[in-house]
Amino acid sequence: MFQPDTQFLIDHWTGLSQRPDARGGIPARTALEPQMLGLRLPRTLLADRLGDAPCLRLAGGWIEAFHGEPLKDVPLFSLWTAASRALVSTAVTQTVREARPVVVVATVGAAGSPIEVVFAPLRGPSGEPDRILGLYAPSETLALTRDESRRLTARLSVGAGPPARASLSLAAVGGRRLA
Repeated sequence: MFQPDTQFLIDHWTGLSQRPDARGGIPARTALEPQMLGLRLPRTLLADRLGDAPCLRLAGGWIEAFHGEPLKDVPLFSLWTAASRALVSTAVTQTVREARPVVVVATVGAAGSPIEVVFAPLRGPSGEPDRILGLYAPSETLALTRDESRRLTARLSVGAGPPARASLSLAAVGGRRLA
């Protein structure tokens, strides 16, 4: 069971993905109305997914205060420990490939305080799924000392809801392999 804010974003995104203007189960970035996120907006981020390394386009005030720096144009994966980056990269790829939200369950700080980070794909102006919507949902009040690392440690990731796109598979036609 997800944190209430995580579940809110999943439900909100799912509603947007079912609208007639969504393509391939992925809503346009313009379909997202920030005021609908309410008090969650400071814990929301938007990343450009160009190439292999998504960069933060926008980060809410809570996220920037938590990490202790402005985050515009900062690589998304730099917010995570080095050991977590492969799992987070896979989660970002999965959210686009399967057209559904993916939740990364993580910890932070020496005490291992739990936090969920949900990622969901959005279509940019080109119509391609080149944006990632994200939300930090801490399970408790995070009380970290000044010198504690603010990098997140991913523990697991899970897709939320059924995939809106069928999995890719290989097929052979006339002895020739096709995707």
